[in-house]
Amino acid sequence: MTDGSTRPRHDQATTATLVVELVTEELPPKALKALVSAFAETLVANLRQRDVLTAQSEITPFATPRRLAVAITHVQSVAPDAEVVDKLMPAKVAFDANGQPTDALRKKLTALGRGHLATATSEAVDGPDRRYTASDGKADYVYLRRLAKGQPLERALQEALDTTIERLPIPKVMRYPARGSYYNDVSFVRPVHSLLALHGETVLAIAAFGLTAGRTTRGHRFLRRGDLAIGVADAYAPTLEAQGKVLPGFAQRRAEIVRQLQQTSEGATVIMPEALLDEVTGLVEWPVVYAGTFDPAFLAVPQECLILTMQQNQKYFALADAEGKLTHRFLMVSNLPVHDSSAITLGNERVLRARLADARFFFEQDRRKPLAARVETLAGIVYHNKLGTLTDRVERLRFLARNIGPRIGADHALSDRAALLAKADLVTDMVAEFPELQGTMGRYYAQHDGEAPEVADAVAQHYWPRHAGDTLPGGPVAQAVALADKLETLAGMFGIGALPTGDKDPFGLRRAAIGVLRILIEKRLPLPLPPLLGLAFQAFNRVTATKPVPDDLAEFLYERLRGHLREQGYTANQVEAVLVQRPPRIDLVPDQLAAVRAFEALPESGALSAANKRIVNILKKSGGEAAASVDVGRLGDGAERDLWQSFEALAPQVDRHCAGGDYTSALRTLASAKPVVDRFFDDVMVMVDDDAIRANRLALLNRVAMTMNRVADISKLAA
Repeated sequence: MTDGSTRPRHDQATTATLVVELVTEELPPKALKALVSAFAETLVANLRQRDVLTAQSEITPFATPRRLAVAITHVQSVAPDAEVVDKLMPAKVAFDANGQPTDALRKKLTALGRGHLATATSEAVDGPDRRYTASDGKADYVYLRRLAKGQPLERALQEALDTTIERLPIPKVMRYPARGSYYNDVSFVRPVHSLLALHGETVLAIAAFGLTAGRTTRGHRFLRRGDLAIGVADAYAPTLEAQGKVLPGFAQRRAEIVRQLQQTSEGATVIMPEALLDEVTGLVEWPVVYAGTFDPAFLAVPQECLILTMQQNQKYFALADAEGKLTHRFLMVSNLPVHDSSAITLGNERVLRARLADARFFFEQDRRKPLAARVETLAGIVYHNKLGTLTDRVERLRFLARNIGPRIGADHALSDRAALLAKADLVTDMVAEFPELQGTMGRYYAQHDGEAPEVADAVAQHYWPRHAGDTLPGGPVAQAVALADKLETLAGMFGIGALPTGDKDPFGLRRAAIGVLRILIEKRLPLPLPPLLGLAFQAFNRVTATKPVPDDLAEFLYERLRGHLREQGYTANQVEAVLVQRPPRIDLVPDQLAAVRAFEALPESGALSAANKRIVNILKKSGGEAAASVDVGRLGDGAERDLWQSFEALAPQVDRHCAGGDYTSALRTLASAKPVVDRFFDDVMVMVDDDAIRANRLALLNRVAMTMNRVADISKLAA
C-alpha cells in the first residue's frame, strides 16, 4: 500500500481499478436509481472522452441511501499520447508576399509550444511535429500536426467529475456551506460529507464540494460507526459489505430484498410493484425482512384501499392468497437486523392499525351518500378555465356516450347513466386520500348503491387503458364511456390549442390517443374515425373558447398509430402503405397490414410495387391531364387494350374481396396482373404528343392505380 502522496511518474502509465464515491446525507429514495445511473453514465462517458479507459474497462455503479459511487476496471493513470491536427490560419495570413512567416503565425505556433516551426518553407518538420500547407477545398490553410501528451488521470477525473455533478438530473438542489467556509455555499441534492477517489491503492488529488478526496468511506449508520478505510480500489465493495455492513450495489440490494420477501411469505404471493421495490431499496443499506399481521376485520374494506395504504403510507408489502385475495399478513423491510424483532413488528403493526382504521372510516363514510347524489358537487370544481367545470365535462361525456353506445351495441340509457356517474367518486374521501383509486372506488360505491353491473363496471373501466399494455374496457357500455372520456379530452385540448410539445404532455393526450386506437382495433369496433371526431368536437358546440380542428386531431391520431404499429413489428413501408390513405376504419388496419405483409412475400410484389410507384409519379407529374374516364375506342391494340381488359376483369374481384374483409385475397388477385403491367410499360409510351391519346392513357393508368391501391398504396413498398 502507498500513502496518498505516492504518484506514478508521468511516463510510467499504470492500469488499475478506479473508484469514485460521494458520501452524503440521506438521498431521495425514489430518485436514487436514476441518480446513480446518471452519475455513472456521465462520469464514464467523460472519462472515455479523455481516453483514460480501455477496451477492457467494466463499469459497476453503487448506490445506497447515503452514497453515490462507481467502480471502473482497467483505468490508465495517464492517457496515451495522441496525434492532434490544428487548423491554424489561411496561408495568405500566415506568410507575407515574400513567403516569410508573419507575426500572426509566429504567435500562434509559440502559443502551442512550437515556435521553432515558424520558418519560410511551406513545410517544417521536427520529430512527430509537422507544420504544412494544404487546401481545405476552398483555400490554402496552414496546419500543425503534433503529438499531444496524454492527460494524467487526476486531471481527467477532476474535469469529468465537475461535468458530471453539473449534469446530474436533480429537480431541486440544496445549498449549504462548503466544508471549512461560512461564506461559500455549494449545491447538491443533499449535503456531501466525504469524497473518495482511489486508483488502485493510490489516492487521487481531486476535490469537490469543498472536500479533498481521500480513501475513507462510511459504513452502516448503526452497525458500523466511524470511518472505514479502503486499502485498494478493488476492495471497495467487499470492504463495505464485510466491515461496513452495507450492500453497496443497488441491484444487489434489490435482489436480496426480493429473495427475503419470497422466503418470508410462507407460500403467499408477495404484491411487490417495481416502484415500491426501488423505493425501499433506496431506504436501506442492510435489508432485513420481518412479517406482521393486522386485524382480519379490516379485510371488509376493498383490498385496493388496504394495499395502497400499506404501500404508500408505510412502504409495506401486502400478501395475497392463491385466489388473489388479500391476507391479513404483511411484510416490512428494515435496515436493522435484530435477534428479537418483536418490538419492531409490534410497533409497525400499531402504526398500520391506525392507517387501516382511517381507510375503513373513509370507506364507511363514503357509502352513506350515493354516487348520484355527489354529481351536483362536481359543479364547484373547475376542470379547465377554458372548458368549464367537471359538471360541464360530465354533460359532454353523456352526450358522447349516448351517441357512441348504440353504435357498438351498448344500451342507450346505461351508457348515459355510466357517463353521469363516471366522475362522481372524485369527491369521495377515499379518492381524495388515494387519487389512484378513482374509478375503482366508483365501482364499489355504484355496486353498493344498486346500480346495474354494466354501469358499475363502466365507472371503473372508463379510465382504461391507463398505460401501455394495460387491460381494455370489457363490455360495450364501458367501451362507450371510455371512448367518450378520451375523445372529450382530445377534442377539448386540441380545441383550445393545448397540444403536447416535445416530451411534455401535461394532459396525457398521447396516452388518450393510444387508448382510443387500441379500443377501436382490439375490440374491433366499426366506428369510422371522421364522424367519431366530428361528434367529439360537436360536444363542445357551446364552449366558445374551443375551435373544431378535426383534421389536426386526425393527423395526431394517425401519427400515434404509426408508432403503435411499428411497435407491433410492422415495417415503416408496410405501415405507410396503409396509413398514407388515412383509412377511416381503424379496426380494419391490422387486417390490411397483414394483407400487405403477405403480398410482400409474393414473387410479383417487387415488380408490381415499382410499377405502381411509376404510375403514381406519372399521374402526379401530369398535372390533371387525365381524361374523366377511359375512352375504349381510343385504346390501341395489344398491350394497352390488354391492360384495360385485365383490370376490367380484376376490379370486381378486388372489390368483392375488400367488401368481405379478405384483403389478402384482394392483393393476391392483383399479383396476376404483373405480366400485362410489365408489357404495357415495355410497349406503350404514355406521354405522347397527341393530347387526346395522352389524356386517355392517363385515365387508364388512373383506373389501374385505383384498383391496385384499393387495400393499400403498394407504391410505398417499392425501395
